[in-house]
Amino acid sequence: MKYFLAFLISFATLAFGQTFPSYYSAADLALASPGALRFGLYGFDNPALLTYVRHSDLEFVWTDASGKWNDFNRWGLFTASPNFGFGLVKTKLGPISITDYRIALAGGDKTLGFGFAYSFTGGDKAAFDRRNSFTLGTLVRPNRYVSVGLVGSTTTSGGRTEGVVDLGVRPLGSEMLTIFADYGIQNHQQLKQGAWSYGAAIEALPGIRVTGRYFNTHAFSVGLSLSLGNAGVSTQSTWDNNSKHAFNTYAIRLGAFDRTVLTKLMKNSRYVEMDLLGGMKYQRFILFDNARTLRSTLDAIAAAKADETVAGIAINTSGMDINREMLWELREQLRQLKAAGKKVVVFIDRPTMVEYQFATIADKIVLDPAGALMLPGFLVGRMYVKGTLDKLGIGFTELRYFKYKSAAESYARDKMSDADREQNQKLVDDLYAQAKAEICEGRKLTAAQFDTLVNQDVMFLPQDALAKGLVDTLGRWEEVKTMIERLEGEKKATTGFGSLAQFNLPYDNQWGERPRIAVIYALGACAMDEGIKARSLVKDVEAVANDTRVKAIVLRVDSPGGDGMASDIVAEALKKAKKNKPVIVSQGYVAASGGYWLSMYADTVVAAPSTITGSIGVIGGWMYNKELKEKLGFSTDLVKAGEHADLGFGFRLPLIGAGIPDRDLTDVERAKAERAIKSFYSEFVAKVAVGRRTTPEKIEPLAQGRIYSGTEGKKVGLVDELGGLADAIRIARTKAGIRPDDDVTIVELPRPGFIDFSRFMPKLFGVEQAIATDPVIEHLKLRLEHNGQPMPVMPLEEIDFEAATE
Repeated sequence: MKYFLAFLISFATLAFGQTFPSYYSAADLALASPGALRFGLYGFDNPALLTYVRHSDLEFVWTDASGKWNDFNRWGLFTASPNFGFGLVKTKLGPISITDYRIALAGGDKTLGFGFAYSFTGGDKAAFDRRNSFTLGTLVRPNRYVSVGLVGSTTTSGGRTEGVVDLGVRPLGSEMLTIFADYGIQNHQQLKQGAWSYGAAIEALPGIRVTGRYFNTHAFSVGLSLSLGNAGVSTQSTWDNNSKHAFNTYAIRLGAFDRTVLTKLMKNSRYVEMDLLGGMKYQRFILFDNARTLRSTLDAIAAAKADETVAGIAINTSGMDINREMLWELREQLRQLKAAGKKVVVFIDRPTMVEYQFATIADKIVLDPAGALMLPGFLVGRMYVKGTLDKLGIGFTELRYFKYKSAAESYARDKMSDADREQNQKLVDDLYAQAKAEICEGRKLTAAQFDTLVNQDVMFLPQDALAKGLVDTLGRWEEVKTMIERLEGEKKATTGFGSLAQFNLPYDNQWGERPRIAVIYALGACAMDEGIKARSLVKDVEAVANDTRVKAIVLRVDSPGGDGMASDIVAEALKKAKKNKPVIVSQGYVAASGGYWLSMYADTVVAAPSTITGSIGVIGGWMYNKELKEKLGFSTDLVKAGEHADLGFGFRLPLIGAGIPDRDLTDVERAKAERAIKSFYSEFVAKVAVGRRTTPEKIEPLAQGRIYSGTEGKKVGLVDELGGLADAIRIARTKAGIRPDDDVTIVELPRPGFIDFSRFMPKLFGVEQAIATDPVIEHLKLRLEHNGQPMPVMPLEEIDFEAATE
């Protein structure tokens, strides 16, 4: 008992000359200095450490002053959640008992954190001259190797102050070895009178930590901590200045997940369930939006691949409505998971051909006994509205000067031009070839067998699909666990992605702010204030280009084009950004025409095999009134000064809010439009040549508005790599010089909206809301707003509206 009291009082006295709850007064409850091991005492020692807390956690610590492990004369309770901590330390010395409380808050990031704490005391504080106090803490971790903590405390009365510096060094840049030292001094002491300690913490195996610490009083301690995942235990023995054992410290932790060697014992013990019901977006609103996003789903599969406890993934595709490009990206991520030795089970009920193509990555496919499977092939079709416009009394003049630029055909023709038929046939042939290769690989079919299934069989009832080897068994989603047991030969637990280690491990494994990669989304039509919202998007590009924390930029393009100026200002911003950091473009469902304009200056262009890319060309069209105005009972009149002042003047369509000019172009105006379109085209080709590091003469044969699949785009040199968003981020990491084992922070821009207010619109406004958000109407408005202007834009049917607008 006397050794414990001497040790405790010595640290308290060294800190303030009296028994005061100072920095070192809790040293007997900690295994190391605060910045060296996990989160210290959860803000009780340095409140700035709370910036590293990821999930809520609680730890109970006590000492055996009397030599008995269940002696609770000295104990502490510490709890924390991100940026908030609360702790109390109770000490009983004979008849005297006091409790020190501390509430802490923190802010900042992993490189520079700040914290504030307020301390007060309960119990017999008069016996110890206890004073309430304020504490300010700072945590500086400029890189993975160095940690510096600064703590300053002052009492609310009496003028007592204390300053502490806490230094940690990780020679290996990881939690495996940390060397630490700290020093504290109070306001009436000289430097040599300050208290100090130094030591080391070793984590050779995940969650098993050994510590040693030597104090300036010649006391020293040795500790051992063992993580059990969401719980942990630790113990520490302390010897006094005569090298006699003084006391032991014990701790129990509950709450947040921690690294643990027990993971090895749970290897391949469970399956992760993934329900793909509904669509998939790129970003979701902050509130009231549970939609699945592409990056979060890719990250979840990657996390399952890296988690040793995961044996495989079971996927429910019932009700899935995800476009073919995104499904391919998910399929490729699952392919990598299988390459790591894990299994995939997919449940289907009424899949489309693209959905079945996705499912064939599975080791086992389960088809609903009341479902069906169809393999009809692929097509590209188009609806032509020329006859409709004629009946309505709307005229349309196609301003087309390049062979494959077919964006206006829907308005000007009643069937495909030969050039459009040629490029569309090549596109569906590429899609068919890709599906054939992947389905044949997944289901062990020959090319001839596949063609027979598509061209002769087409539709398969459950028993037919089973007999032909297209699925492995029949059953409902609820029976998938039984299917897993058959596949694995033993029962496996099932869990959600939220329980995976990657989403729960503490942040203490890597000091300092993680390198950042900005993922910027350019979605929808290329327009200044709608679609990609170029006016604000260019500011996002400039912001990350000037942010030294951002090491690379990934631009995700899902756009059919539109306004050339909108495309150009964003492209020029990316070109400028490329001088300072890598710029990678990931092309989604469609990144053609103005969408390719956005892509052309990238260091690397990444596209999926099914991406629609290219369409390097410009087209124009002039929509005007023939007799619709008169049919609707409108009339217009005007006065003008200037021969062409009435160009574009007309009436506005109700509800749509777009104007239709009263007249067609004159021959002079048509000649001017032709000159503008051809000039714009030459500029487009020249810029692509600069971006692709070649000459306009080599780009010209690839241009003329021709579309390509991602596969063909790579062959002709418009695409550098076949891959998805995850591949683009991987390439960005490599080009930025980020080590493969370094964690990175992904910054997504534009910032997502706070809430989707359209969900709460009254039904009374349902018609107007539907018109305002209908993609066909939006496309029509875009054309009318740029009536007669050169436009790098795709045909209406080539736009995947769900992917491009969400």
